[in-house]
Amino acid sequence: MKKALFLLCAFMLFSFGNAQTKQNPEVPSPIIFIYDASGSMWGQIQGKTKMEIASEVLSTSINQLPENQKLGLIAYGHRKKGDCRDVETLVTMDNSSKGKVIAAISAIKPLGMTPLAYSATAVIDQLRKSKEKATIILITDGIESCDGNICDVVANAKKEGIDFKLHIVGFGLKSGETEQLKCAAKAGDGNYYDAADASGLGQAMDEVVTATIDKPEGNLGVFVLKDGKPLDAQVVAYAPNTENIVDRKRTYKDTAFLYLPQATYDLKVYQHDFGAVSALTIKNVKTFTDKTTYQTVSLDGAKLNFMITNNGELWDSQIGVKTLEGKNVIGGRTYAKPKMLDVDPGTYNIELYARTTNGHESTTSLENIKVGNGEVTEVQHDFKTGVAILGGTFGGDPFDVGINIVDAKSGKSVYGGRTYKKNKEIILSVGSYNVTLVEHGVYNASAKSSQFTIEIKQGETVTEIREVK
Repeated sequence: MKKALFLLCAFMLFSFGNAQTKQNPEVPSPIIFIYDASGSMWGQIQGKTKMEIASEVLSTSINQLPENQKLGLIAYGHRKKGDCRDVETLVTMDNSSKGKVIAAISAIKPLGMTPLAYSATAVIDQLRKSKEKATIILITDGIESCDGNICDVVANAKKEGIDFKLHIVGFGLKSGETEQLKCAAKAGDGNYYDAADASGLGQAMDEVVTATIDKPEGNLGVFVLKDGKPLDAQVVAYAPNTENIVDRKRTYKDTAFLYLPQATYDLKVYQHDFGAVSALTIKNVKTFTDKTTYQTVSLDGAKLNFMITNNGELWDSQIGVKTLEGKNVIGGRTYAKPKMLDVDPGTYNIELYARTTNGHESTTSLENIKVGNGEVTEVQHDFKTGVAILGGTFGGDPFDVGINIVDAKSGKSVYGGRTYKKNKEIILSVGSYNVTLVEHGVYNASAKSSQFTIEIKQGETVTEIREVK
């Protein structure tokens, strides 16, 4: 009897231990990808189809996942061109083979519609039956094309108590196309990520595959402003006084939530796209297990406001900002408008080039321009030019000649061109110039030509139509 009781207890302990292993919280919940295989994925970005880019980026992201991560894949629009029910489970969510998912993605050929709501319903139905929780990642390059509303589908599933987190990555979408997707991601307790190109998609996927349903909710919210407006910024949290990254998020002009176990951290915040303002480091940021704290960060820096004119009129000009040591900081183009550039406080040398003008003063340098923190420093320069109208004739008729203009003072060539039997209008800096007109296509001493000097005065036009001999 005692032996039987012992065996029974041993069996119960084994069964209990085995059950605990199956429910081990260290085994991650499934990630289910919903993959856009609509016809628009044949579109190109930087010389590659969106299909190729998405396949490569997803393969890289999937390969970085833990070995015990279960992965499912659903695709839409890949079998029938006009079918709003063309949604297929290619890999079930109990799969643990990365290679199986990658191979399935590589084999997809985009074709049809974009049934976002119906594809989300297909995944939710699977979770309803399995009673499992999961992370759903939807990658789409288009908006709903089948009259569904994915936001309503997700919100209703959440009310029903189905346990999932939905992230949506919009790939190459236009402004104004994302509202329903953002609504759905928010309703699904996830985030919407906007990816304009391969780099953006890679960054979004790196973040999204770590923000799973198993990860605790963020306990630090960071909102970044620039000039009082929400800024798309990167936020990176480090263990204090180290380069060890604990968590990182992109704000997408909204509050980014990081999960940081209760401790003290250093935050580095910087503008997501190109900018000359250095990253801002915030030391000793405290987090707590039982509450969410918030940080509002301003990345205003300093500003250079350019007003570049030609004879008093706003002019299309190139700008280069350098340190006093000659290191490039930032550049830009005015397009005949005022131009504001953000920089760190400091002292700079500035190079200006007036487009479509020629001559020794079409470029200029401004040295030791100082700008303080939070200040706007006005940078003004007026290029002074006149116009030369030049042409050649032979026997009194318009003649095709080459034009070479040399600055009379420095001896440097400032313009070369051709008339094609028409008079040529050339904008030149104020000064004296030696002009040579020479018969086009003849490269020896027999070429007909004419040489003369012109004087350019500010705002005036000089016309010289010369007979070549």
